Amino acid sequence: MDAGRFVITGLPGTELPADLAALWRRYRVGGVILFRHNVAGPEQLRRLVADLLEVLGPEALISVDQEGGAVLRLPFLPSPPPGMSLGAADDPELAHAVGAATARGLAAYGFNLNFAPALDLNTNPQNPVIAERSFGADPERASTLALAWHEGHVRRGVATTGKHFPGHGDTTVDSHLGLPVVKKSLAELRKLELVPFVRAAGRIPALMTAHIVYPELDGELPATLSRRILTGLLREEMGYDGVVVSDALNMRAIADRWGAPEAAVRSLAAGADLVMPLGSLELQAATLARIQAALDTGELDRGQMEASEGRVARLARAFPAGLGSYNEARLTADRRLFVEAWTRGLTAIGDPAPPPEDACLRVVAQARPGGDGVSEAGASGAELARLLGGYWRVEPIFVGDIAEVLGLEVATDDCFNLLISNSRRLYPAAGWRWRPDLHVALWNPFAAARVPAPALVSYGFRAEALEAVLAWLRGEVEAGGRLPAPLR
Repeated sequence: MDAGRFVITGLPGTELPADLAALWRRYRVGGVILFRHNVAGPEQLRRLVADLLEVLGPEALISVDQEGGAVLRLPFLPSPPPGMSLGAADDPELAHAVGAATARGLAAYGFNLNFAPALDLNTNPQNPVIAERSFGADPERASTLALAWHEGHVRRGVATTGKHFPGHGDTTVDSHLGLPVVKKSLAELRKLELVPFVRAAGRIPALMTAHIVYPELDGELPATLSRRILTGLLREEMGYDGVVVSDALNMRAIADRWGAPEAAVRSLAAGADLVMPLGSLELQAATLARIQAALDTGELDRGQMEASEGRVARLARAFPAGLGSYNEARLTADRRLFVEAWTRGLTAIGDPAPPPEDACLRVVAQARPGGDGVSEAGASGAELARLLGGYWRVEPIFVGDIAEVLGLEVATDDCFNLLISNSRRLYPAAGWRWRPDLHVALWNPFAAARVPAPALVSYGFRAEALEAVLAWLRGEVEAGGRLPAPLR
């Protein structure tokens, strides 16, 4: 039994290094995940995926995080809206169509596994990592929309992965940076967080674990390493027989406490089928060697690992990887669908009004909003000013950090004061010295609750989202989206 059959890992750049390929061949690594730093363009990506398929073999899992919104690794494909935008539109048929179109682009470039949709319920406005990625806070409605997205997606030949079991919505710590703790009883989890996973258990082919401690379920270990949670709750009680994959083991919630090699073995022993030791050649080699030793010595139960190997092989056979086509007509149609979806998700708070046609537009935004390792960097202030400058006389005010926005000296004159939130971060809770005429929340919808102004929420900053926002600012479309529950 080869350690690589239980591993999805990554690579450092836009080509597969020979030494990494040799390591993967040695251990028969079965899967890879690609990020933005692996993607330079369509032709490069096709060459890279062809190389990966040659090394990994016919049952390779070629995976990616292509949720939509800010979590989008292939920027040359049309940009789908995130879960909360679809939650605002509240139309399962639209969610199904968006899921299908998202998969269509992925399948053309050889991907057969997408780490989406998020089944997390965003019930906590302070959550630093989920926010607009969630389909909502109501467990039944969010489940319906997420599963509609899933059904459209798998029908186009790309497997989905519900995440992050048993729920990442009610956290205030990003597990990329620290170890979150959710102090809820099992009864409370059954009423909220677990509902989407229970509904998905017999339908969705893979689930991803959360690096979160739930003291009422396991007083010591996060879900990724907990046999009580992955085997006791998920496998035995909920009856889930799909593939369970760990979240990345280089995240600090895990790496700072256990390290990837030890965490990989613990996660597999707990009930995961696949683990993700992302990082250097040396880290991957150490992790694969540690898993192989655990297999060879019986530290990992052979019967359990044979079952895991069977589940992974079944997934790969059901969703075979292979390069396809994505012609210009199909791309254009999918882009039109996504613009429609972003438009239907536009949400008004506090009766906002667009600027007059002949207005001077004073645009306040962050100059260069950064990414955070999960979400890509937001649209820059300069990009937004260029977009708006085609229709209004723009007077830009750009800040380095969003906390600077509250204390700005902004004139109260004939200019229309437009604040654009192009960062995921939330503003401080108090201290505003001025009032915008309009706040456009391009990213985190919960930013709207921190600004003393009427707001338009779009849930994202991609080109298709900006096209929808611009149409609203010009009075060409209305905002019909439903507010996320915590903002109502």
